[in-house]
Amino acid sequence: MRNSRRSEVDPFIVMDVMEAAHAAEAAGRDIVHMEVGQPGTAAPAAARAALTRAMATDSLGYTGGLGLPALRKRIAQMYGEWYNVDLDWNRVVITPGSSGAFTLAFSALFDSGDRVGIGAPGYPSYRQILKALGMTPVDLPSAPENRLQPVPADFADMELNGLLVASPANPTGTMLDYAAMERLMLGAYAHGASFISDEIYHGIEYEAKAVTALEVSDECYVINSFSKYFSMTGWRCGWMVVPQDQVRIVERLAQNLFICSPHASQIVALHAMDCEEELEANMAVYRRNRQLMLEGLPKAGFTKIAPPDGAFFIYADVSDLTNDSRAFASQILEKAGVAVTPGLDFDPVRGGGTLRFSYARETAQIEEGLARLQRFMAERGA
Repeated sequence: MRNSRRSEVDPFIVMDVMEAAHAAEAAGRDIVHMEVGQPGTAAPAAARAALTRAMATDSLGYTGGLGLPALRKRIAQMYGEWYNVDLDWNRVVITPGSSGAFTLAFSALFDSGDRVGIGAPGYPSYRQILKALGMTPVDLPSAPENRLQPVPADFADMELNGLLVASPANPTGTMLDYAAMERLMLGAYAHGASFISDEIYHGIEYEAKAVTALEVSDECYVINSFSKYFSMTGWRCGWMVVPQDQVRIVERLAQNLFICSPHASQIVALHAMDCEEELEANMAVYRRNRQLMLEGLPKAGFTKIAPPDGAFFIYADVSDLTNDSRAFASQILEKAGVAVTPGLDFDPVRGGGTLRFSYARETAQIEEGLARLQRFMAERGA
């Protein structure tokens, strides 16, 4: 059977690593998971209880293409609470996870062949979704002195139709402050490029609150999700904030591509936002794990790391140890029983010399993983 050229996307390597780790577990091995950017906790208990009540009285049929009004209003309220942004709830669009939001945003803003700048290293599915939609991802290799975030000079001489930034970023955990966000926005606008801000790791910050692009301008698309801070990865519920004149455009696409985000997930999301005590207990775990990683990875020999501002990842330069991060990650899984992600997922050019470590699991797992990594590296150097 003939296949389309748009189907020729690269694999999401971290998912391949996860499958290999699960295969090892099925064969009886004990594996520590440091590969997937997924909280080890469930959706908040009170939110799940609210869904149980709703299922007893509601058929949970289709919602509107833009999502439940109550959820959209509650998200708008959260922007006031978190950022002091007065957001019209009518601009909020509920999506099937952030992946659905990216598909909608790219489809609404860009035509086939349009060029969209993305920071490298960066989330690999940006590149693959753009390719699948017939658009052209343009990697912007970011520099360590810029904390692996793009700056306007990185695309000053490029013809871009769009710019996508992430803060806190995956895989680095670095953040853009207000001035850096404003400079990137102005740089994009100067080229007539649309601006998209991926804010999926907001809420998971350690020293300073993340800046939303909406603090700088309303002329942008902001994408977020309940997956990370709210521990709802498998529920597939995200959201997008768009300019008022874009709402109907996005709604038409959402109606036809997805009909709506899962109704049950929207109910859980609505109530998850009121579970601050449980969510902040999760954050206490991340803070502890982050400190353990910053202390433990250098002891194992992974010394070229930068403390993340947010998210739950450490991105390590291992170019002094390997130029084939995929083979190195496979060796770590096989010999140490620790699943980690090759940097090739995030940076096709330089990623052969980097690894990403996730610390989203329970602290005991992180401690065990670090002990295994230290033993493995000691034996490897012997």
